[in-house]
Amino acid sequence: MERPEMTVLGTDPPPEQDKKPAPVTLRRRIGIGLVVAWALVLTVVVFTRGSDSDEEQAAPPARPSPSASQGPLTTGEVYQTLLPSVVRIETTRGAKANATSMTESAIGTGVIANADGSILTALHVVANASAIRISYTDGTTSPASVASSDPDNDIAVLSPQKGPETLVPATLGGGVQVGDKVVAIGNPLGLTMSTSDGVVSGVDRDLARDQEGATQGLIQFDAAVNPGSSGGPLINDGGAVVGIVVSLANPTSAGTFIGIGFAVPIGTALGGGGEGDGQTPPL
Repeated sequence: MERPEMTVLGTDPPPEQDKKPAPVTLRRRIGIGLVVAWALVLTVVVFTRGSDSDEEQAAPPARPSPSASQGPLTTGEVYQTLLPSVVRIETTRGAKANATSMTESAIGTGVIANADGSILTALHVVANASAIRISYTDGTTSPASVASSDPDNDIAVLSPQKGPETLVPATLGGGVQVGDKVVAIGNPLGLTMSTSDGVVSGVDRDLARDQEGATQGLIQFDAAVNPGSSGGPLINDGGAVVGIVVSLANPTSAGTFIGIGFAVPIGTALGGGGEGDGQTPPL
């Protein structure tokens, strides 16, 4: 019995004369099937990779950790920041104008504290002076006069006749705590624009001013200061003036630094406004 020939659903049985080409048609259909199957495989692969990509895109992008805030300034950076604001003060005191002692010559330091060019300094640097001359770091010089003073805190405000070519007031403010790093800039022993650093050794110190009273609430520090430093800025590691240097402690009569200096807190210095000659601390 002859086996019936297979037919493809939906088509007519091939005529007798077309039986020979059938294998070609079957191979073609097999090839098409393979192509379709391969296309499906490629589609699955592409879809899978696309899904992975979508997942990667959907995931939040990695973000760098926020950088730390600006750290403390080095002593050199503090010096460079404040240098344009620091001035050298030279005074003449009548018959004592030719004295050779640094204390008597009243060479001191000041700091530009306002956009109008006003200068904060220690009152004893300019007390009883017949002439006051300011020297700026750019080489400009100018006469100055005492605009106001606070004898109780040994603070004076000077008004120069002219300022430097570029006026750079210092940044003022900020309290201090024991252990805080501080920098002093001044003219110790006539050495122009010298700097030293140390720490706050104590706060709220009282220092005998004369037989009538004492200067209260001082900052004690161990950055080196000497005669000529008086009136200069005491600066924190953020570059802000936290005090005005006024004196040092020395149990001898030498009047030189042994590791204990004092400064009027900047808030107290800015509050002064009385008039008077003041007294002269050891600086």
